[in-house]
Amino acid sequence: MAKYIIEGGRHICGTIHPAGNKNETLPALAACLLTSQPMILKKTPRIKDVDVMLKLMAGLGVRYEWLTEDTLMIESQSVSASRISLSECAKVRAAILLLGPLCARIGDVRLPLPGGDVIGARKLDCHFEGLRALGCRVSLGVEIHGQCKGRPRGGTLFFEEPSVTATENTLMCAVLAEGQSVLENVACEPHVVGLCHMLNRMGAKISGIGSNRLEVDGVEQLSGCEHTISSDFMEVSSYLCLAAASGGHVRVNDVSPSIYRGIIRSWQKLGIDVIVGEDYLEVDGGDGLEIATDISGRAPILYSAPWPGFPTDLMSVSLVAATQARGMVLFFEKMFEGRMFFTDKLISMGAQIVLCDPHRAVVTGPTKLHGARISSPDVRAGMALVMAACMARGTSEIHNIDLVERGYDRVVDKLTGLGAAIKRVSL
Repeated sequence: MAKYIIEGGRHICGTIHPAGNKNETLPALAACLLTSQPMILKKTPRIKDVDVMLKLMAGLGVRYEWLTEDTLMIESQSVSASRISLSECAKVRAAILLLGPLCARIGDVRLPLPGGDVIGARKLDCHFEGLRALGCRVSLGVEIHGQCKGRPRGGTLFFEEPSVTATENTLMCAVLAEGQSVLENVACEPHVVGLCHMLNRMGAKISGIGSNRLEVDGVEQLSGCEHTISSDFMEVSSYLCLAAASGGHVRVNDVSPSIYRGIIRSWQKLGIDVIVGEDYLEVDGGDGLEIATDISGRAPILYSAPWPGFPTDLMSVSLVAATQARGMVLFFEKMFEGRMFFTDKLISMGAQIVLCDPHRAVVTGPTKLHGARISSPDVRAGMALVMAACMARGTSEIHNIDLVERGYDRVVDKLTGLGAAIKRVSL
């Protein structure tokens, strides 16, 4: 156990190089189960969710080795187990991503119910529907039991909702199916696109990448490959938000600016202006933030939506930035009914926030935040609270930081490099 101690009130300035995308890395690890040949994953973030996923896979007979600080070798030649560690599975939501590959590879898997952030209902229906459309038998009791006799068979499915992990799970099973599969209303986030490209490098035949309709021609086997994880746009966006809200200046290199168009468009409502370069993004918050009203002068609404809409995972950090913007804005979180509950911690730090209901919060700013002793409730809210503490006057203690470190690579080192006064203290 550990905590962060943060002396706030400093401008956050400097340049960072982001880690690989957590939400691309975890399905990429699961996809390594689809081949007996070695896989090389570059730009792999050193975060706790990756550590847990590797422990789960090691229990299945997978061998792995860190070749460099961020390059990982995975070899799944002897995968034979059908039961997975209950304690490790309970730590990470991404454990559900083992279901599709193991159904396709060994035909029988018993998966304890996955854990993860408590941010609201996170149904498994789409996962089950996807695998059942491919001929797998999936049932839910005290654990999830997936079975597939022989190869999966191609099928057609229209997802009820564009679930990212259900899209990935179904896709990883479909690539080894007999015949063609057509998946409609799928998620098309950058991390889903990254997984598709990796699977094609392994020998899969996926078309329609980047759209909400994927066609998959199944193959009998896949081979190993080398894949570089894309930059984590959640991490990138978090540091840019912090720069804007703290009156600082941050440049983030090694990014693909085109994927940020929807995010930048929504941030304009908060007065965050992003400088877009060929392979970098930059924010200068020196002039302060001002909420942009709509044409009729009403307060704007920033709402989450499936990609390419504004990502739900960025609602928390954007809400913190809004506490430092002049004006009023409504945040409308449409996906998770628990996402906004962390606002009580911001209110205790002096923020002017009205939580209208589980999905909507009104923020009025700017307000001067003060230090507090608070606990991180989930990965994204945890990073948002770290941001708030960096801007607040006085000292803050943030507990339950394991949740932050599940999703953010070397937080203390990166923030220190940007001028923050933060240290990690073991309890």
